[in-house]
Amino acid sequence: MEEKQSAQLFELADLILAVGRHINAAKEADAESGTPMEGAVMRYVDRHPGTTVGAAAEATQMISSNVSRAVRGLERKGLLRRDADQHDARRTRLYPTPKASENLQRLRDTWSRLLDGTVTDTEEADTLIAALRNIETRLVAQSRSATRQP
Repeated sequence: MEEKQSAQLFELADLILAVGRHINAAKEADAESGTPMEGAVMRYVDRHPGTTVGAAAEATQMISSNVSRAVRGLERKGLLRRDADQHDARRTRLYPTPKASENLQRLRDTWSRLLDGTVTDTEEADTLIAALRNIETRLVAQSRSATRQP
């Protein structure tokens, strides 16, 4: 990798972390917050209702026991529920609760207010969203392929 590309990628990662810190700090006031691990699991379950602990562990790059601990914490907070799989009673499925939906709406409102005025062009917002989704997708794919290699 060239030095210029390395410097650009470092700057991109650094800026993503800096923006993330601002966004994360803003959620504390209005939405129920948990550990970073719980947040990662809840984000995945919100986007993939009916998922399993194993799938959530793979997607969040955490070991299953840590995801299980996060699931227990989210259950205690009333944000997540486990249901038996209809086809295999040994497997459980994870679903957000109505309380989680309310919490997600408060979070959406908080983050929208925070970012209001920072990206005013809808095309620019669409471009940024697409770029960040692409980065996330590629990072997940890289981690999956690295996990499968000996």
